[in-house]
Amino acid sequence: MSGVETRVVEEKDDGLRLDRWFKTYYPGVRHGALEKLLRTGQIRVNGGRVKANRRIEAGEAIRVPPIGEEAAAPKSEFRPKKEDADFLRSLTIYEDDEILAINKPFGLAVQGGARTPRHIDGMLASLEKNGEKPRLVHRLDADTGGLLILAKTRIAAAKLGKAFQGHDVVKTYWALCAGVPKIPKGTINLPIAKKMVRIGDKDQERMTPADDEEAKKAITDYAVLDSAGPASFVALKPLTGRTHQLRVHCAAMGTPIVGDRKYGGPNAFVEGAPEGLQLFCREMTFPHPDGGRLITLTAPLTGRMKETWELFGFDPEAEIVWPDLSRKKPKR
Repeated sequence: MSGVETRVVEEKDDGLRLDRWFKTYYPGVRHGALEKLLRTGQIRVNGGRVKANRRIEAGEAIRVPPIGEEAAAPKSEFRPKKEDADFLRSLTIYEDDEILAINKPFGLAVQGGARTPRHIDGMLASLEKNGEKPRLVHRLDADTGGLLILAKTRIAAAKLGKAFQGHDVVKTYWALCAGVPKIPKGTINLPIAKKMVRIGDKDQERMTPADDEEAKKAITDYAVLDSAGPASFVALKPLTGRTHQLRVHCAAMGTPIVGDRKYGGPNAFVEGAPEGLQLFCREMTFPHPDGGRLITLTAPLTGRMKETWELFGFDPEAEIVWPDLSRKKPKR
């Protein structure tokens, strides 16, 4: 056991949550143990009691109580692979000192799980430089392709995390929908909740429109940019970030996203369209972590949606100017 330490927060850790700081420097301390140390005042910042979500600032002093040596040992990680670095570089569409933007392929998970050994998060160690590796600040579903923003430093991650949580990021998705919305442009204001739904002879968990106390506000702007026979090219701008929000809202309009069997069932089908969910994160506008200037990044269509756009003759460089009418920040 080591004695009490006082560690000064470095510049690179400015803005980091206290629990994330401990996870970085004392990975063996479990979250429950950390909460207990905070409750009992054994961990302090500048002499005062704090909570796990407190954001620390450069120059502050963190009191660290005696902790077993194993807790401060570096986490064992897979050895970074050159092929992972090469793969991520091949996906890169923008990079500067603070951020890295990639065009995520359809079918590749952002984070891992018991049945997901290959994922973006697991490859990021291959891009480590000067003790820093890119960090996730938001996510895309595995079946969704397109723009994924990564932070290259802890400071950038903290600032970008605040921007995403505070609805300061304007996102535009492109979708191929089965059918054409009756109203070509509008706002969908439809609360949703996670419910158990009877599917065939089984109960399955689904996000579904709801108006009870479990429902959460979900708002999406949309615009039909083109159509061809039984399919439409729809731009979507989520104003809230609920799970599967765009998929639920498109299905609720009667025009499910093509390939979305979960929410569209047999209606989410258009003859000739490639297999898989036809949803793509096309563009984001957000405050850059260095100075806060607005930056807009755009991902070119790839994979199955590039094939689809060629099939239906849709413009892969189409632009959408969103009205500001619904840009008020929704209450959570």
